[in-house]
Amino acid sequence: MAAKKTIGLVFIEGYADWEFGFLSASAVEYFGARIISLAPGKKPITSIGGLLLTPERGVSGDENTDLDAIAVIGSENWFSDTPPDIAPLILSVHARGGTVGGICAGTLALARAGLFAGRAHTSNGAGWIQAKIGDYDGADRYRDVPFAISDGHVVSASGTAPGTFTAAFLETLLPDKVDSIAEMRALFAREYGSV
Repeated sequence: MAAKKTIGLVFIEGYADWEFGFLSASAVEYFGARIISLAPGKKPITSIGGLLLTPERGVSGDENTDLDAIAVIGSENWFSDTPPDIAPLILSVHARGGTVGGICAGTLALARAGLFAGRAHTSNGAGWIQAKIGDYDGADRYRDVPFAISDGHVVSASGTAPGTFTAAFLETLLPDKVDSIAEMRALFAREYGSV
């Protein structure tokens, strides 16, 4: 039996409640993964909806060497004047072949770390990343699509795509489970087929 995967979810103050639920629940319930909550300074933080989260760990690379994957959850604070610098953590996970994902404003942390250089990626609309942080490596590879994109173990999505973000993230992390993940992807899509 394959070893259980460990996924770190990075949260900062004002994190978006709706962007990680599919991922955390599906990874644990269907694929036996372990989810670890991370936040700068390991300090309690509050979501957009007012939910208090007490993280298990901080965001240093040294305390997270066991992570197989990391997902950066969106918050308006990613485009504040002083966003947390989590590039060392992101680059550490990526360098050891782990999956790195960003959803909504979490994509800004990936752009700042240089992970979009030479990779197809998406976020909250054409020009959105530049409007928040200026030019970045890989801007020419941006794709303005409403679903998640995976390229080279890097997964990105807009804040309105938590379902496809979950599926693309898990497909990248668990390539031997693509059939099961395809079933899950179809289940998520059923809601939108009837709209």
